[in-house]
Order: sequence, then C-alpha cells, then structure tokens
Amino acid sequence: MRLTIGMATLALMTPAMGAPALAAPYKVIITRDTWGIAHIRGETDADAVYGMVYAQAQDDFNRIEVNYLTSLGRLAEAEGEKAIWQDLRQRLFIDPARLKADYARSPAWLKAIMEAWAGGLNAYLADHPEVKPRVLTHFEPWMALSFTEGSIGGDIEGIALSQLEGFYTHHKLAMTGEERGIVFREPQGSNGFAISPGHSESGHALLYINPHTTFYFRSELQMTSAQGLNAYGAVTWGQPFIYQGFNQHAGWMHTSSGIDNVDEYAESIVETPQGKAYRYGAQTRPLIVKPITLSYRMADGTMARRTFETYATHHGPIIREEGGKWIAIALMNKPVPALEQSFLRTKAHDLAGFLKIAGIKANSSNNTLFADDKGHIAYLHPQFVPIRDQRFDWRAPVDGADPRTDWMGLHLLSDLPQVIDPKNGWAYNTNNAPWSAAGADSPRKGAYPAYMDEVGANPRGPHAERVLAATPRFTLDSLIAAGHDPWLPAFDRLLPRLFAADAAAPSPARAEAIALLKSWDHRTSTASTAETLAIVWGENLWAKGAESAKKQRMSLWDWMDEQATGEQRLAALDEAMARLTKDFGDWRVPWGELNRYQRLTGAITQPYDDAQPSLPVAFTSSQWGALAVSSGPRVAGMKRYYGNRGNSFIAAVEFGPRVTARAISTGGASGDPTSPHFTDQAQRYLSGDLRPVWFYPADIKAHAESTRILIRR
Repeated sequence: MRLTIGMATLALMTPAMGAPALAAPYKVIITRDTWGIAHIRGETDADAVYGMVYAQAQDDFNRIEVNYLTSLGRLAEAEGEKAIWQDLRQRLFIDPARLKADYARSPAWLKAIMEAWAGGLNAYLADHPEVKPRVLTHFEPWMALSFTEGSIGGDIEGIALSQLEGFYTHHKLAMTGEERGIVFREPQGSNGFAISPGHSESGHALLYINPHTTFYFRSELQMTSAQGLNAYGAVTWGQPFIYQGFNQHAGWMHTSSGIDNVDEYAESIVETPQGKAYRYGAQTRPLIVKPITLSYRMADGTMARRTFETYATHHGPIIREEGGKWIAIALMNKPVPALEQSFLRTKAHDLAGFLKIAGIKANSSNNTLFADDKGHIAYLHPQFVPIRDQRFDWRAPVDGADPRTDWMGLHLLSDLPQVIDPKNGWAYNTNNAPWSAAGADSPRKGAYPAYMDEVGANPRGPHAERVLAATPRFTLDSLIAAGHDPWLPAFDRLLPRLFAADAAAPSPARAEAIALLKSWDHRTSTASTAETLAIVWGENLWAKGAESAKKQRMSLWDWMDEQATGEQRLAALDEAMARLTKDFGDWRVPWGELNRYQRLTGAITQPYDDAQPSLPVAFTSSQWGALAVSSGPRVAGMKRYYGNRGNSFIAAVEFGPRVTARAISTGGASGDPTSPHFTDQAQRYLSGDLRPVWFYPADIKAHAESTRILIRR
C-alpha cells in the first residue's frame, strides 16, 4: 500500500464579492482499493465532497469538464460554432446570473457542499499543472447548480436543435431523422429490481442496480463523513452526490421515466405599439425578451461571440415555430431544490426518510426502486408532476392562449402511481409504465391521468416480470443471474410472423436461414449464429417501419408485430443474409464474432478498429428485451458492432445487519489507458462476475492499494 500526502492552498472566489477569500480547511483521506475504486473519508460532508470530486478528477478530469461545459452552455468554447445551438438550448434555462443568486440564497449546508465541490476541482488543477483544461481553468461554487441530477439526458435534450436554429436564424430547417424518431436510436434507460425480505433466502431486502448509459458515463466510489454520510455507488462525472447506489441502511436505483411532465404551448404572437406580445385569454401580454451572448472557438483558436435575442412567455422559452404559432416549452427548472434532493436522499436511512426528501418534488425524470434494512421496498414515480386539465392532449402543443392549459400546481406524492411493500415480494422498472411494477399488486392505469405515463410497455418488462416471478427466494447470486438472463422476448412475438410470411412465399435461398431461426431458443450466446441473423433481420425491419410507427403514434414493437407486411419481413431477412455474407463471407456468423467490446483510448467518443484487439459480447440491445445490454450504432467502415452503451455500473445489494454488495463498472475505474484500472474489470463485466464491494473500514484497509491524505489550509 502506498501513502501520499497532498497540500493545496488555493483561495476561493466568492460570487458576491468577486475577490479572493480564505477557503475553509478540508482534510480528506482517499483510499484506493485493488480495483482502483476511491473510498473517501472526511470529518464533514463538505470534506467528503471535496475529496470525492478530487478523486473523480484523478480518474477522468476530461469527462468532468465536458459535462460542465455542456451544462453551463459553454461547449462551443471548446468545440467551435457547431456546438452553439446546443449551448443556446442550455442557456435558455441555465442563466449564470440566476445561478449565482441562487447560490447566494442557498442554505448554509448546501453552500458548504458547493464550495467544497469547487475547492476540490480547483485543488486538483493546482496539484496537476500538467492537466490542461479545454476551457474551465477555475470552478466557482454556483456552477454546481447547472447540473443537479445525474441522468444521461435531461428534459432539455428533447428540444430539437434544428428547429431552435431555424427559429433564431429565421431560416426554416427540416428536422433530422433522429429528431423525428425515424433513425435508429438505441433505447435509453435502465433496470431496477427491489426484493422484499419474504422473497429472499436470507430474509433481508435486496436491490439490483443496473443503469443503461453510455459506457464510462459514471464513476464508482464511496464517500463517508462523521455527519452521517456513507454512500457508495455511481456518480455522474463531476457531480457532488451518489446518483445510484446505497448507504449502510438503504439503496436507491433510478430509471428514466416515461412520464409526460414537459409541455409545449402554441403561442399566438401579435404586434403592439410596445413590441411583440402574445395572446392570453382576452388579453395580450408582452413577450419576455432576453439577449444571450455565447462565445465560440474559431478555427485559429481565437474566440468569437454571437448574441441572440431570445423570447419567452410565462409558459417558458420559445423553441421553434409551427403552423404559424411560436412554441414555448414548460419544464422543471429548480436548481437549488434539485441539488438538495439529490444530495439528501443519499443520507436517508429508511423509506420514511426517503419519502420525506422526495417531498421536495425536484425529481422530474426518474422512477426509483428502493430497499432498506427495515425490510421495506418500493417503486416511486417522479415527484415533479404538474396538475393539468385532462381534457387536453398533452402529447401535442396545447393552446397557450387558453388559460385552462396552465399548470395548476404539483400533484401530491399520494396522487402518484407508486408501490410500497407489495404482497408479491418484488417491484421493478425497465423504463416502462408503472402498471406492471409489482405484477398483480401494481397501480391501476385507469386511476391516474394519462400524462402519468406516455411510453407504455417495452420488451424488457415481461422479461423482468418472468425472472422475478420464477425465483421464490433470491440470493445475491440469483439476483445477479436474473439481471443477466439471456432471453430475448421480442423475438417470441416477431419471428412467428416471419415464419408465416415465408410459408406463404417460400424460397429455397432462405430455407436454411428459416430453419435456423425456428430452432433457436431466443437466448443470447456468443456462439449463436441464429442470434446474429435474428438481430440483423430485426434491425432491417425496424428501419422499414420507423417512420410509419412515428406517424401513427404507435410503438415500433407493435408496428413490427402487427403492421409490417410479409414482403417487408422477407425482404429484411434477405437483406440481413446478404449483408452478413458480404462482410464475413457467410451469413452464418456467431454473435460474439459480430458483437464486440473494445476500449482503445480514454476519449469520450471512442474510436473503434476491426484490426485491433476486442472481446466477444453475448449481450445485445434492450430493444429486443435484453436485460443485460451492450449495444451501439454501427460504426462507418466497421464490419463488427462495438457497444458504446448499456450495462455501465451494476450493483447487487443485501441490506442485513451489515451491507453486503457486489458490483462492476464497464472496463475499469480509470479513464487513463496507461492505468492498470483502464480495462481490468472488462472480463468480469462481460461474464457477469461481479466483484465484492469493500464497504466497511476494515475491508477497505485489507484491500487497499494506496492511501492519500489531502489537506487544504
């Protein structure tokens, strides 16, 4: 074990004065275990935050900086004018002046957290002059408020950049295929399972944490303080709290929700002597006009600036024009409560405490699976849910001139679909509707407004229900095995239609392929040639139906099952055989030969190379109902698939008198290709062999690789 001591003496800048001030003293111990996982210990919560963000910067400062360039609306300062529309979209909601004021008004404990966050990042940069930030050479505490929840994509990302650009440049632009939902985009989301004591072999509650994000999107660590903080899990790079994880008494797993709590308003714009206005009832109201100036990097490295005159109504910012109306968007924008809720829930010791914190109502996008050592389990819906008039179709822009379309406050937690200690002994979510969250003990769809869920079912739902119902008593091992179950339920629905189409129009050229698919058990395996053929066929059929499904507002699964013609099904198979033969010399390709894991560099956008070493992967896309997921778009010029999203951090936790947990992170803990922890978890990740979590001090000490004491005076 190595012991090192680091000193940092930087002064913080106070946003109110803009002058140097003496920083609070911090003393932190960072112990790295034999997998490179950081265990941070401080006297106060602020000490722990100081150390945990320092440790994250050690592992991958680049990812931290890019996250905050994105959240602050400053990405174009690094990547050039091409990113300016993404920055403008962000700055319609994230105003630095407002965040500074919010910081100044924050409660003392939260200000201390933000100050420690900035202090830890600045200390890292001072200690590592060889690290050259692209833009952010100094962090200020208020910046933490720009990124207050850990989801891979916030509500803002639903705004089409092409339409935003078209509106603010006065040029009509067509939406891209991806924005229209007709270009393949891997389903985003996660799996969470909660098991009650009566459904576990040990008599203790269990929790399965399985986020599906882009690979390497989160850091795995533990943060502990003498103020009651002892949280372990996944941290979205640069944030001061554990996003998905557990403490010594309870655990929480977030899945992206299908709730509809982002609304668009079609505003009627009129010219008045005082300027542009919009109709509201029998009145007109002046538009809110705000200039936003953005900087961007030129090709020669110098900076240029562009100023946009932006507009908003009381509903929200204007984001595009449609049918002669200006479209405003309403969504949650509560930085301080969101950061409070995100941090405080990591210290909740039981369900009652977790629900009390949920009462802050600053979670707009996450379903939550919960378990604690008192034996409680739960499925919880997002808590930020505006009350709306159910006579309107909230899936489309509503009339902004009609006062009845205004939000009418927020729903009470008791109004939301949730599951508390279900009799069946388990609860789950796979980004699907809550109506099957606990089997027969689930909330009833008809009892809630339609806007509580606009996504419905997905193929992972029946898969999760089957594996959870199949085991009367779970252990950590059987829970992990359930999360890696190889069944692909979508093909139970899709392949019989293909077989019927072939029976109606048989062809000797595809007879062997049809026979192979009929003999397949719909399970993943690196050796399976049937899996390869089925998936490439399914992708081809998907492409044929995406636009039609989108126009009809139906799920793609339903279109593929119910509306695809026999000719389309057979053509998709012929195309799959032809493509595989072209790329590999034969259409009989083992899935592990086509689907690979490869990590060559620490870049956020990974390069891939068929000629470089890679590993076979049995997982596949969640669109086929896979619970364990590794998938990504086909890379131009590559014959193989290289996963870039899916299983990222996994943990299985048992809440007994002592917490017992096993976990894995994609690849390894470090983003540095020269580190021994860059890919040291890869084989375990691919096989589902989760490693023990060292949670208690004696275990951490017994498995310590290095210890560093950070002191700031």
